Amino acid sequence: MDELQDLKSRMERERPARWEELPDIALYMDQLISYMSRQLIRFDESNSLTPAMVNNYIKDGLVPRAEGKRYGPIHLGYLTAVVALKQVLSVRAIGALMGAGRSLEKTPPEQYGYFCRALDQALTDTAQSIDPEAGQSDLARMALDFAVRSYANQLACQRILDILQPQEGKAKHKP
Repeated sequence: MDELQDLKSRMERERPARWEELPDIALYMDQLISYMSRQLIRFDESNSLTPAMVNNYIKDGLVPRAEGKRYGPIHLGYLTAVVALKQVLSVRAIGALMGAGRSLEKTPPEQYGYFCRALDQALTDTAQSIDPEAGQSDLARMALDFAVRSYANQLACQRILDILQPQEGKAKHKP
């Protein structure tokens, strides 16, 4: 099936730019939005990044503030991670995850490098699970397998994030 082969091929080859490949010149918002549309695999425009989303991510502390309306590699790196993670995590959960990453005293290039390696591994593993020869009758089973794996991964991720986050309620009620 051509559509499955296309999906598999894209998941095997399309990756965000590595840190050293990110533009080293400052970008204005429209340039940033245009660049970001090429950072992650997309099949339609429904999840396109907008200037309002960028501003909200900055307000929520997920992305650093622009330097005089100009965005550099650090913004592109954070936005790439946020846009990908937003597909499966809440803004609060992404904030907790990024906060935990920052507490490890890793530089933004190191954090972005880890994100890209983890994404590469996940995309490669998923691509290997796609059978481009699957018939129409196998598609529902394949989709269910991916959905169940997503559920299991989401469950584990959420529990680990709960463990990482400070227990505000418990801390306030200690004698």
